[in-house]
Amino acid sequence: MSASGPRRLKPLHLFAVVLLSVAAGYALAISVAKSSAPKQTDYELPHGFTVSDPTFLPSALPGPTMTAGNRLELLENGDAIFPAMLAAISSARKTVNFEAYIFWSGEVGTRFRDALAERAVHGVAVRVLLDAIGSSRGRLKASDVDLLRRAGCHVEFFHSTKPWTVWVFNHRNHRRVLVVDGMLGFTGGVGFADQWRGDADSPEHWRDTQVRVEGPAVRGLQRAFQENWSEVTGEALVGDEFFPALPQAGSSSVAVVPSSPLAAMSGAGRVYAISLAAAAKEIWIANSYFLPDDATSSLFVAAVKRGVDVRVIVPSDEQNDVPATKAAGGSSFGPLLEGGVKIYEYQPTMFHLKTMVVDGIFSTVGSANFDDRSFHLNEEINLFVYGAEFAGLMKERYGRDLLRCRSYTHAMWKQRSLKKRVTEWLVTPFRSEL
Repeated sequence: MSASGPRRLKPLHLFAVVLLSVAAGYALAISVAKSSAPKQTDYELPHGFTVSDPTFLPSALPGPTMTAGNRLELLENGDAIFPAMLAAISSARKTVNFEAYIFWSGEVGTRFRDALAERAVHGVAVRVLLDAIGSSRGRLKASDVDLLRRAGCHVEFFHSTKPWTVWVFNHRNHRRVLVVDGMLGFTGGVGFADQWRGDADSPEHWRDTQVRVEGPAVRGLQRAFQENWSEVTGEALVGDEFFPALPQAGSSSVAVVPSSPLAAMSGAGRVYAISLAAAAKEIWIANSYFLPDDATSSLFVAAVKRGVDVRVIVPSDEQNDVPATKAAGGSSFGPLLEGGVKIYEYQPTMFHLKTMVVDGIFSTVGSANFDDRSFHLNEEINLFVYGAEFAGLMKERYGRDLLRCRSYTHAMWKQRSLKKRVTEWLVTPFRSEL
């Protein structure tokens, strides 16, 4: 009997082993996702009051009430956003506090790097807080960080230690905040990378919105930065250089609402839910990653049933930087569309806004996506504004974006390909992590 080598698996057996290995890996991934999934809060929200009622704001807003006397400027796309922010940095005399999820090396990153370094060289106290995942070393060169530090900037990374821990990896700082001298602030959805250049005029130039803030609401932006900075460094930011007296600068009433998984109740998620329940006329949402859960979908459909015009703008399949999120959200589109919610896909480029207008009077711009990650896992920040003037401007911009959209119908959803259906099924268990 001749000696023989190791027995080789037959092709069919090999396929079975590979299939079982993939299935086991998928099951393990689901188990890990479920173990760190956020606790869901299903709000019991009957339509008992409207956005116009005096009880709405104290019911909807967590923490401090709205502050009056603010001046807001709505900035669209890189061509408007970046020059305004760079000019603000260049005007700094005492402090610059800069917080971002995405800060990548490139043309845009270099412009902000140099502006921050220039102020530090001239004696301004510059603090930079970046997310360790969003601004990872694969995207942000160590040489850029070194240049900032050599110039005198204090640069830190949020949750850069123990990234293998599920909680640390999942708990990301998704906020965008710039505060100059405690007097001038910015927030919104922008990333500091080359994708945000231009004016949404090509597939390479994304569509996004930022708000420039003057007045008492700047304190809320500063407190949000202080919260994350103190968590990372242990440094408390106190004194006139951070919290100076802020005279009224305009006529807008504003609430700055931070969200954090460490808080007892989700900030933005709670305000969104109560706003949906209170709406009497219209809910116009623009969001880059729209993944409503079953409870929230029910709020949308209930709003339609009482005559509310519910519209949602999302990225198209062709211009989406995270296709898995679109697939995860797509599974919920059918019931929404059948319930009368109008969904539109933005065509020219990636659509990165996180905005909402309710009844032409209550509106928001911020960093929070409409998903469980933003509502329960990330550090987020939203600016909520109460007033017809700013809401009217938001509606006008929304209308312009609609002109560049394709309507996504229930018939289109029913006719989606088998590949899309399978992808939706595969990513559904990970909805809370996307």
